Amino acid sequence: MALNTQPRTSLPVICLGGPTGCGKTDLAVKMAHKLGAEIVNADSRQVYRDFPIITAQPSREEQGGIPHHLFGFLESHEKISSGQWCDMAREKVDEILIRGKIPLLVGGTGFYFQTLLHGIANIPPIPLYISQSLASRLRSEGPNALFVELESIDPGYAARIHPNDRQRIARALEVFEATGKTFSWWHENGMEPPLCRGPLIVVDEKLSAFEAGLLIRIDNMLAAGAVEEARQAMEKCPEREAPAWNGIGCADLRSFLENEISLEESRSQWFRNTRAYAKRQLTWFRGGRQAHFIAPNDLENALKITKKFLVEFEKQAS
Repeated sequence: MALNTQPRTSLPVICLGGPTGCGKTDLAVKMAHKLGAEIVNADSRQVYRDFPIITAQPSREEQGGIPHHLFGFLESHEKISSGQWCDMAREKVDEILIRGKIPLLVGGTGFYFQTLLHGIANIPPIPLYISQSLASRLRSEGPNALFVELESIDPGYAARIHPNDRQRIARALEVFEATGKTFSWWHENGMEPPLCRGPLIVVDEKLSAFEAGLLIRIDNMLAAGAVEEARQAMEKCPEREAPAWNGIGCADLRSFLENEISLEESRSQWFRNTRAYAKRQLTWFRGGRQAHFIAPNDLENALKITKKFLVEFEKQAS
């Protein structure tokens, strides 16, 4: 279905989200084949080039012949904000629509979807000295100390991120220091219009129903060469504070490679962190706005929601 994309400030997209390990990749490819869609990554960890195994980026075989965009393009030392991702995603969405295809955005980073579908906070530029100061504090004090500080300043935002997420912790603190307003305040009061419009379809399941599969998934990653992948990434980017190393699995394997813990301890820690992350993702998506919840592998319902939106969008655009 070729869509009329006027006005260009509100491009039509289909978003598929959910917790890690819930089967989004397989479902997305099935949807793409049925819809004539191309897939755009909406996961903040799967952007990193050096960690395709550990971040579960879809292999060529798993892609099933469907074009995939914004996977594995970023170097480990580079960071990306939700606003930057949003701008890149919108460009890809525009290109896909011009080709007469449906943009299908897939991932587990709920804030990416929120930014794309509900707008982004118009936060002014942060002075360099503030960013450098926070980076220095992260190195000397560690993320946990700064996370505790963030909890006291902005408990709402702190509850949505991982205590080891250096990038987001530093960003929230630098925004508060520079503007005197919390990240949560900016998201509630300083929003720009959304770039895209469409349904957010969320794969929803009780954590207990798929948590055993998370450990199997980790074991499969280890068997596929996750340790060697992390070792090669260390050779390319030895800086431990580099954004890519903050990711679950990446940090756990690095601790093993630096002889801080055994491989079995790394595996156990990786599983605990993955489970905790999946739990936070479920909480985030369930508290989101206007989400459509489906059971795992419910292709029929996902297509029904999608087609209803596409028909309504065409009516409104014509």
